[in-house]
Amino acid sequence: MQVLFIHQNFPGQYRHLAAAMAARGDQVHAIAGPGARGLPSIPLHRYDPMPAKGVPDCHPWVADLQTKSLRAEAVARLIDQLVQSKQLRPDLVVGHPGWGELLGIKDVLPGVPVLHQVEFVYQLQGGDVGFDPELGTPGWTEQTRLRLRRAPQLLAFHDLDWGLSPTRWQASTVPEPFRERVSVIHEGIDTDAIAPRPGSQIHLKRAGVTFRPGDEVVSFVSRQLEPYRGFHRFMRALPALQARRPRAHVVIVGGDGVSYGTPPPGGGSWRAALLKELEGQLDLSRIHFVGQVPHAVLHDLFRVCACHVYLTVPFVLSWSLMEAMACGAVVIGSATPPLEEVIEAGRTGLLVDYFDSEAMVNTIAAVLDDPEAYRPLGLAARAAMVEHYDLRQRCLPAQLALVDALAAGQTPPPS
Repeated sequence: MQVLFIHQNFPGQYRHLAAAMAARGDQVHAIAGPGARGLPSIPLHRYDPMPAKGVPDCHPWVADLQTKSLRAEAVARLIDQLVQSKQLRPDLVVGHPGWGELLGIKDVLPGVPVLHQVEFVYQLQGGDVGFDPELGTPGWTEQTRLRLRRAPQLLAFHDLDWGLSPTRWQASTVPEPFRERVSVIHEGIDTDAIAPRPGSQIHLKRAGVTFRPGDEVVSFVSRQLEPYRGFHRFMRALPALQARRPRAHVVIVGGDGVSYGTPPPGGGSWRAALLKELEGQLDLSRIHFVGQVPHAVLHDLFRVCACHVYLTVPFVLSWSLMEAMACGAVVIGSATPPLEEVIEAGRTGLLVDYFDSEAMVNTIAAVLDDPEAYRPLGLAARAAMVEHYDLRQRCLPAQLALVDALAAGQTPPPS
């Protein structure tokens, strides 16, 4: 069959699925924005969302909708051109509706089934917004802006043939009437490659130190170091942790940008803001900011660390958490819904109240004090990833079965 993937940063979540479909002989095409990397051997058609006359002015509340509309128009025009030139005749479309690229898909490709990636639906209450009071309590203007940001997501559900969500909690953000058309299948973790490996080590060239299993190393990883992933709360716990564990080192992976939320008051990075706030309270020789690192280095960090800390507001679950578990790391996470689904507290990891800094320090210190006592948690975490989230044995076969059923006009069972 011929399948069209649409994702502004292709391959995104579809790296394994698109490659597997191409490998088995399907005709795979992809449409993406100007900066997408693509995949070898898969034709990539790029669209330019910028109108020739520039972006027109609009009310600030609908600026997000306008951006999504511009993408929708650019994608639809490109698809129309590809169809008219007989370069494209898809039997199935797989795409992420989050950037508006699918808003016109049912009009430009009528009758073609579409599988939506259901990553997260903005919540007016009970989600990320307003969870951490320190980040602000939304007033009515912010609430209305959020309501309008939901509009393209809710509109997409009315065109939904089927949805694919990586976790049950993320699927639960879908409005009730549409949940029966959503399958819960994770993108998958390559547990063959992402696994414990004896002899792993981490060398920090700038600090001139090398860490090996058994060293007092605490890891913290986020694509960007920002409050959505609890960076501010982790940093504020470090003075007490360093006082308790004078030999402990902390390795922090992540960039200085903002993926979610907003920059700190006054601008700049959250890292700079927290270092200024905690000036004189930290032994910076034992805190290592390493920026964003290659995946292989990240996995070695998970193999070496005595424990890995992952915090998040109720939001999309990071792949890094599950990769840390697959490497056998002892994970200390926040007791928020995304982690409570994946981590069984006391068996496959440890959970602490997101707001309780003292509990976080006590838990980290306990693991550092007796790492062998907590080692079974890492082994159980690894086993859970293999059993429930393995790429080749579980997730990818389920994804392939789903796309085959949709392309054949069948109704998959929801999960």
